[in-house]
Amino acid sequence: MRIASLTDFLLMRIERGADGRIAKTRGSAKTTASNGNAAAPLNRQIYLAIREAILSQLLPSGLQLPSSRDLAGELGISRNTVTYAYEQLIAEGYLETRPGSGTFIADTTPDQIPEARLNTLPLTDPSGQSELSAHGAQLIRQAGVSDLQWGAFMPGVPDVTLFPNKIWSRLQNKHWRRSRAELLTYGEAGGYLPLREAIAEYLRMARSVNCNASQVIITTGIHQSLDIVVKLLGEHGDSAWVEDPCYWGTRSVLNSLGIKPVAIPVDAEGMRMRLANLRQPPRFICATPSHQYPLGMVMSLSRRRMLLEYAATRKVWIIEDDYDSEFRYGSRPLASLQGMDTNDRVLYMGTFSKTMFPSLRIGFLVVPESLANAFAIGVSELYRGSQVFLQAIMADFMTEGHFASHIRRMRVLYAERLQLLQAAIERHFGDRITLTGGEAGLHLALGLPPQCDDIAISRAAREVGIVARPLSRYFMNSDTARNGLLLGYACVPNEQIGPAFDKLAAIIKMHWK
Repeated sequence: MRIASLTDFLLMRIERGADGRIAKTRGSAKTTASNGNAAAPLNRQIYLAIREAILSQLLPSGLQLPSSRDLAGELGISRNTVTYAYEQLIAEGYLETRPGSGTFIADTTPDQIPEARLNTLPLTDPSGQSELSAHGAQLIRQAGVSDLQWGAFMPGVPDVTLFPNKIWSRLQNKHWRRSRAELLTYGEAGGYLPLREAIAEYLRMARSVNCNASQVIITTGIHQSLDIVVKLLGEHGDSAWVEDPCYWGTRSVLNSLGIKPVAIPVDAEGMRMRLANLRQPPRFICATPSHQYPLGMVMSLSRRRMLLEYAATRKVWIIEDDYDSEFRYGSRPLASLQGMDTNDRVLYMGTFSKTMFPSLRIGFLVVPESLANAFAIGVSELYRGSQVFLQAIMADFMTEGHFASHIRRMRVLYAERLQLLQAAIERHFGDRITLTGGEAGLHLALGLPPQCDDIAISRAAREVGIVARPLSRYFMNSDTARNGLLLGYACVPNEQIGPAFDKLAAIIKMHWK
């Protein structure tokens, strides 16, 4: 099929005003569609229409187009409008000019590929799922990420509305005024040194982590920290012990890198290694010893010592995720596992997502001193140093004492919200329901009877705007999975906690059998 008249073709494609005529506007002006909504600029509409006709071969190569003056006259619009469209098409290779002859459709026929099939096969699966690799399909199938990241009862999200914006803005403006080039380019290997120094000092004081600034590697968060550890210290086909249940992101990163997660159940003392496990040493042990995620228990001292001794004798790397250790209510934060390690087998991960705000995307990884240079180079090589400007602001925020002050304020607030949520749960269910994780962190784990479908409850809650993550989805072993809900309270205003849980309680009672 060929276009008999370019003018007629364009008239069918161009939006018209309420009076049915093309708006006679200049250059980049917009026409107005008949429905009253603003359409694309007229010059853009002409460009797109001609390009579409060329790509669909309605306009054959070698065809001469009307001059910009003639086409503008036939359409009743400004010549500048047509000139813009022609010039853009010439710049992109769709049209070509021949001196003294005019403007023509360029030959855009694709070069022939040797031994290529004449007919390309379209995707048989519109969703694209069949095109994913085995690792990719598993990642998407087991994804735990939510499209809702705020409100009742989203776990793991701080109250960003109470962040000290004025202080942060002042520090930000200070760095903008200095206009230092090193803050706007790629960062040095390992991250911005003043921030690494501030983090090392904080970790030594608050978490009993044994480190200096050279051992601190700045990352974008827990996911990237785990990613670089596995890439530099692991091989495809290695295994990693993970707590069961555990953070979904840990499993996702391990699976995507070809590391086999091995589920280790947890009890009141943390990871419970059995003889069968101990006889098959993994490459990695991923643990949250100070506050197990998502159930909240603390790993006992005897288990910690056993883990460290096992790692040292079997040359296993322990990856310690200290994800929200700052928020412990009624007692001081517990010392890190890394602080007990005398054999350099622990890599310690942390993030500012819970203490500051998630979109900051600054985390840190503490590695043994012998690995510090390799990890600094590895992070820079794979991800390039990034967010140096934000790292500089964060360094000042810590060294001037604002970070510690913010933590103290938020710890008091979150303790209040925890009590409000506990009171709401008790009001509806009394002692018929179990709660774990109330000593620290930003969420509670609410246990449900085995016959109570936590996934169905979570879906029903989502329909009324409430996030209640199903606990069973955090387990790898379905035979030992427990039903329950993760309820975050940090980002829920005090006055909304009770009413929000009333809605959730009504849904739970409907599913209670």
